[in-house]
Amino acid sequence: MNNFANWMDEKLSGPMARLAEQRHLQAIRDGVISALPFIIIGSFFLIIASPPLPQNWGVTEWASNNAADILIPYRLTMFIMSLYVAFGIGYNLARSYGIDALSGAQIAVAALLLTITPQIINETEYVLPMEPLGPAGLFVSMLCSIFAVEVMRLCKEKNVTIKMPPQVPTSVSRSFEALIPVAIVIVGISIVTVLIGLDIHHLVEQAVAPIVAVGDSFVGVIIPVFLITFFWSFGIHGVSIVGTVARPFWEVYLVENSAAVADGRNSLPHVAPETFFQWFIWIGGAGSTLGLVIVMLLFAKSKYSKTLGRTTAVPGLFNINEPIIFGAPIVLNPILIIPFVSIPLILATLSYIATVLGLVSETYVMPPWTLPAPIGAYLATGGDWRAIVLVFVNIFLSCMIYYPFFKIYDNQLLKQEKNEEEEEIDSDKKQKERTS
Repeated sequence: MNNFANWMDEKLSGPMARLAEQRHLQAIRDGVISALPFIIIGSFFLIIASPPLPQNWGVTEWASNNAADILIPYRLTMFIMSLYVAFGIGYNLARSYGIDALSGAQIAVAALLLTITPQIINETEYVLPMEPLGPAGLFVSMLCSIFAVEVMRLCKEKNVTIKMPPQVPTSVSRSFEALIPVAIVIVGISIVTVLIGLDIHHLVEQAVAPIVAVGDSFVGVIIPVFLITFFWSFGIHGVSIVGTVARPFWEVYLVENSAAVADGRNSLPHVAPETFFQWFIWIGGAGSTLGLVIVMLLFAKSKYSKTLGRTTAVPGLFNINEPIIFGAPIVLNPILIIPFVSIPLILATLSYIATVLGLVSETYVMPPWTLPAPIGAYLATGGDWRAIVLVFVNIFLSCMIYYPFFKIYDNQLLKQEKNEEEEEIDSDKKQKERTS
């Protein structure tokens, strides 16, 4: 195991860590994460508009009659998430280069908006379609943000900027420095979209369509589940690596599901948003470790396991599992690694099948990740009680699978503690004999 761990660290850990720390990927990750508050709060208005209550209740009837007004906060937050993501990516990428972050964020938003052609109603009224600002425009948002900030960086490096005297306030000076980059971005994208008439959104949508389709398949679910637990087994934060690449796709699935609900469609397009992983697979955290914590609380014999079980129970209930991963430890533990990797694969298979067969509703709301899993799953599915049942079934399965492996490990700890106690007793006896 040590040799394998050393090989992992030498051959795989370094390159994967460098990939996760790549400047543009990191900016995309941080930009998407920066939009999460708007996604979380906006998604709850979907539940308010379609409450999980009987149809003949007064509250349900009121919500149905006023759904259009109730959904306005949703349509101006989660529904246009690409706008918030563009601002976040532009800000973080510019900051990583040491150039004005606010200017980077603003020029990124402008670049995204310029890819959308307004629809003319009459001579004085124009309408900007909202659809390209939603999940459909997420990948264009990423490309535009990177392009805009790279233009800023190149202008800065080549001194293609308007410099003001030192006496001019910093905020004014930075505004003038951004003039030329803004002009290049505006003119450049306008030539493509207006003069040439190229639909960037359609081109990007066609290019990424196969990847989006694969990511929502069973294979697309199993691969990130395996990689995340595999990396965690060696102390590498699996979500930070895999999520850097996968999260943009997960967000597209979530927002498209939410849009389908807002449009009144009964069938949702995607099985595997991030909320699917969060509430049906990562119960207690990566590796579905709440099952291990429960087994520790109920069956531990060694003092260490009993103490660890009590210590990690509350964090595990709220999906914080670093204490159990590094405390058991699961990292580099050849006994506990087996269920840690295999249980999420089993739960992912069961949950995927249940969702595809319609036994459980697709997720389309993003509750805070620190909620206990049954509550989070209920909210994420818009109030489907069957989601609670699936969570408890998955917890039971994780407990059953963790149990034999934990007993082997716990017996080792118990034997080790007894040997240490015997050695301590022998040491005390020898000390007393010497004293006497």
